Amino acid sequence: MRIRFYLSLILCLLVFSLSEIVYAKESSNRVRFGALPILDVLPVYVALEKGHFYANGLKVEIIPCASAAERDQLLMAGSLDLTISDLISIALFNREKVNVIGVRYAMVPTERFFQFAIVSSKNSNIRKVEDLDGIPIGVSHMTIAHYVTEKLLMKHNLREIKTAPVPRIPDRLSALMRGDLKAACLPDPFASLALIQGATCVLDDRKDRSLSGSLYAVAKTFADKNPEIVIKFLSSIDKAIELINREKEKIGFFAAEKKLIPTPLIGRYVLPDFPMARVPDERIWKDVIFWLREKEALKNGIDYSQVITKRFLEK
Repeated sequence: MRIRFYLSLILCLLVFSLSEIVYAKESSNRVRFGALPILDVLPVYVALEKGHFYANGLKVEIIPCASAAERDQLLMAGSLDLTISDLISIALFNREKVNVIGVRYAMVPTERFFQFAIVSSKNSNIRKVEDLDGIPIGVSHMTIAHYVTEKLLMKHNLREIKTAPVPRIPDRLSALMRGDLKAACLPDPFASLALIQGATCVLDDRKDRSLSGSLYAVAKTFADKNPEIVIKFLSSIDKAIELINREKEKIGFFAAEKKLIPTPLIGRYVLPDFPMARVPDERIWKDVIFWLREKEALKNGIDYSQVITKRFLEK
């Protein structure tokens, strides 16, 4: 009986040790990705669906985030490893110390596809940029939409540029369509949805494609400890982007399934060109920092080399 007991004990210890080894291995390759309900995250869903992450030995968990505020709270709490952000959010998140680094463009405007557009309501009689003089434009304050709106309009010598705070994109769109807002800055595909419902595109970021752009952002502690995982993650994204750009119609229906395209646009919306691997240049970063300091949202500058890097793109 005693021998049988010890044999059982040894077997249990072996099973426990093996399970701990497997768990440790899985944990070392685990990535928690915070996904906002925006089209920019499509390559992550495609990479997961097509097994690109699995082929690179990664176990990616997609954690839905209802808003940028929720995303940032999860990042600060250490509950996310990677997400999609932008230069404004990254700068504000790093105002005290470097917590997050930008490693790759996720989405940028192109010659054919805008990322942000200033649109006017169908009953507003606003048809050209000059008509926006002194008109409150719906934005989420101190965000990339706010920055893009002001920067685009500053090139047109308006006497007064005004914005109105409407943080949530669906609320901004609804206010525009009701006529409560005469104009709003919306990301695509919400801007495209507004256009098919009668809104007018007054101005978009194809006029200055350096202003916009979302980024894959990594928690600095995660990047420092797991550089190979970040490289493998971005390599998987590259493969997904190649597929999306090659098979837009097919992937478009998949994007609709993931609720990244509004239902009225299904079958009518052409996916934009997703960018190949690159990062913003230092000039763009400095302009963002200057704008934030003018708004008194930042007290000090933040060095470009501390927060933007392409070292994870090098194979």
